[in-house]
Amino acid sequence: MTNRLTLHTSISINAPKSKVWMALIDPEQVKKYFFGTILKSDWKVGSAITFSGEWEGKPYMDKGTILQIETEKILKYSYWSSFSGTEDKPENYANIGYSLEEKNGETVFSISQDGIKTKEACDHSEQNWKMVLNNLKELLEE
Repeated sequence: MTNRLTLHTSISINAPKSKVWMALIDPEQVKKYFFGTILKSDWKVGSAITFSGEWEGKPYMDKGTILQIETEKILKYSYWSSFSGTEDKPENYANIGYSLEEKNGETVFSISQDGIKTKEACDHSEQNWKMVLNNLKELLEE
C-alpha cells in the first residue's frame, strides 16, 4: 500500500454559518463558484452526491457518497473524479470533509481531502480548492 497524502485548507468568510452552509448545498449557488459544476444530492447519509459539467471542453461526472452530515457544521463525502485517470473502485476514492465554525462574527470554512497519491496531485488539488474558496468568499461577501 502506498502512502497517501491529505490536504487541509480554510478561509474566513464574512457571512453567517447558515449562509455559507446554503452555498455548499444549493446547486444554483454551487454552480456560481465551483467552475459551473452541476451538484446533485438529497443530503442524506449513504446517498449519492454527483458533480457534473464540462471542463476545458471535456464532459465530466464525478461522484461519491455522503458519509456524514450535520447541518451548518460538517459535510463529509467520498469522492472519485472521472479526470483522476483511475478506475471507479473503492480504493480510488478520496474522502472530502467540509467544516464550518463561527469565529469573531465570521465563518471559518475548512476543507480536508485525503487519499491523494502524489505531492503534485496534492498541490493541484490545493490550488483548485483555494480558487473555489476564494470564489465562494467573493460570492457570499458581495
